[in-house]
Amino acid sequence: MLLTLAVPAAASAGLVRMHMHDVPLGGGRSLESAGRAQPFDMLGLHWIGTGSVEYRTRSPSGRWRSWHTASADDRSGGWRDGDLDWTGASIGTAFRTRGDVRRLRSYELESRVLAEPVRATASAGTPPIVTRAAWHANEEIVRARPRIAARLRLAIIHHTANTNDYTRAQSAAIVRGIEAYHVLANGWNDVGYNFLVDRFGTVYEGRGGGVDRNVVGAHAQGFNVGTVGVALIGNFSHASPTTAARDALVKLLAWRLDVAHLDPRSRVLYTSSGNYKFRAGRTVTLRAISGHRDTGPTECPGARAYALIPAITQRVAATGLPKLYSPEVIGLVGGPLRFRAQLSSPLQWTVTITDRTGTVVGSGAGSGPLVDWTWQPMGRLTGGPYTWAIAAPGVRPASGTFDAQAEPGPPPPALSLTGLTSSPAVLAPASDGSGGTAAVTFTLGAPAHVTARLQSAGAAPVATLLDAARPQGPAAFSWSAAAIPDGRYRLVVTATAEGGTARKAVDVVVDRTLTDLLVSAAVISPNGDGVSDSSTLTFVLSQPVPVEVDVLQAGTVVATVFAEPLGAGPQSVAWSGTVGGAPLPDGRYTLAVTVTDALGQVRQTLPVSVDDTPPVLTLVDPQSLTFTLSEPATVTLLVNGQTTFAVGEPAGTFSVPFPGPVTSVVARAQDVAGNLSPPVSG
Repeated sequence: MLLTLAVPAAASAGLVRMHMHDVPLGGGRSLESAGRAQPFDMLGLHWIGTGSVEYRTRSPSGRWRSWHTASADDRSGGWRDGDLDWTGASIGTAFRTRGDVRRLRSYELESRVLAEPVRATASAGTPPIVTRAAWHANEEIVRARPRIAARLRLAIIHHTANTNDYTRAQSAAIVRGIEAYHVLANGWNDVGYNFLVDRFGTVYEGRGGGVDRNVVGAHAQGFNVGTVGVALIGNFSHASPTTAARDALVKLLAWRLDVAHLDPRSRVLYTSSGNYKFRAGRTVTLRAISGHRDTGPTECPGARAYALIPAITQRVAATGLPKLYSPEVIGLVGGPLRFRAQLSSPLQWTVTITDRTGTVVGSGAGSGPLVDWTWQPMGRLTGGPYTWAIAAPGVRPASGTFDAQAEPGPPPPALSLTGLTSSPAVLAPASDGSGGTAAVTFTLGAPAHVTARLQSAGAAPVATLLDAARPQGPAAFSWSAAAIPDGRYRLVVTATAEGGTARKAVDVVVDRTLTDLLVSAAVISPNGDGVSDSSTLTFVLSQPVPVEVDVLQAGTVVATVFAEPLGAGPQSVAWSGTVGGAPLPDGRYTLAVTVTDALGQVRQTLPVSVDDTPPVLTLVDPQSLTFTLSEPATVTLLVNGQTTFAVGEPAGTFSVPFPGPVTSVVARAQDVAGNLSPPVSG
């Protein structure tokens, strides 16, 4: 498949063109190359799998350049969105893969180089910044209005992981290409970064919404809300940023953190909304100026740039002094209100409260490095809003508002959409209607109107699965693929509220080649005792296809049970729970059945456990028939030498009711895998 996208917009018509095509991999993962009549100068790769991809490009003169390894952060085995690399003028590509790479998609962009853009004149302490209009951002492809976080909590430094060898004019072309790639290839709302800095010290405005506002970007999965992402244009794994780039980064961060009244030397507790390194809900301690690798599974911003962060932090803290940090208002309206802040040095400070007419209704003053003043209103407050301000000579003042009827506290929860799953990922609708329904779950950070749409691989709309309001918190719905043709699709869930838009997507597959997948025993004990020693997979094939059955643990293949072509019709594959004749250790595993058909490799999975450990049954009190059990099991009892009965019990302490006195008891426990405990008696 080859798809050409000419990025539209009156202001940037023809400045960026993008070609997308799926690269045929072949069974042997051999070298794949393709010539292109359309030239390009930037290359981005997406692939499925935990393996790696290498590429090289061919110059217009026909010379092949050296091989490069594509970089991407997500290591989960799903679609990996690689970084966009500046290749220079190119007319061809070649690829090779290592390890598990099941699909590969290439995005080749041509971004026209124009004259060097003009930086906006600095004002009110703002460093010179090339605006979106100046670098010819394509506003027509932006997918949603910007989201604004309640406050800025930290800055995250990135590198774009492309070349360090580019001209001043090419910098803006790279930024335009990044915008097109982030929106049209990655499916993001806009540029992922809030700012970009080139090797000449030029700062570019990234995601739209205002350079001094807390615009939520897409630069650090799980850590986007309340952070500012600044990307150094280049690759700094083995090279250091230029002096000009470092100086510009320091000035930018000194200004932006000062606007937020954030101490660059502070530490921040941040709760992740979920990524491959930090699950949702995990609280992480971060520096106020952190590297991307501190928040996720990546080497970004490169070892050389990352090593500079402590020195950059000290320079940021020393730039533009004096400063005011961490202003806060504590208390309830109508009662005492405590105003607090920190100053970078001892100063004379003031706190002022005014009503909506501008009349001062309260004020306080003091001196020193700590602002701490409590206001007790005289009489009952009415109306509003009231405005407070904390000021000191030479610092950027802090201010806020509150109403008489409300507590000055945190704003309503920010809109977020996290934890999106669609299970199972492969739907196999059978003729009886089974196997074709998926359960979708996600969590909303605020009440929102939610739409869920199914898109084809080429982003064409297929079906609307949900269009309804949902409250804050966990949400779920189900959908059926009974009327959906076989194919690879993308499920896109969008939440919209007054505060903005949040969007997540997952890949799903509809494939009727393999249906009715069942396992005879979900728990086995391969110990040769004749009870639950093995399990049998049964399924139905609609056509002859190669079939592979693997045993996985934590996503890694530990054994291949079966691998050969099978014909159409009912099939079965037995598994003994062993590898090379030796039983697998106790644990939870996954049986993965992979067929190769017109959609490529399609995998369905079922959970299975190996349990070769007998339960432990302990007789605590014979008279009351009280026992303890190490795991859920069926307990068989012989009471008074003649009464035999069985009870199913969970793990823990339990008692078995029995009429009359107990003179003797013998008991055994058998778990679901058939393992028997030694008998206990009393």
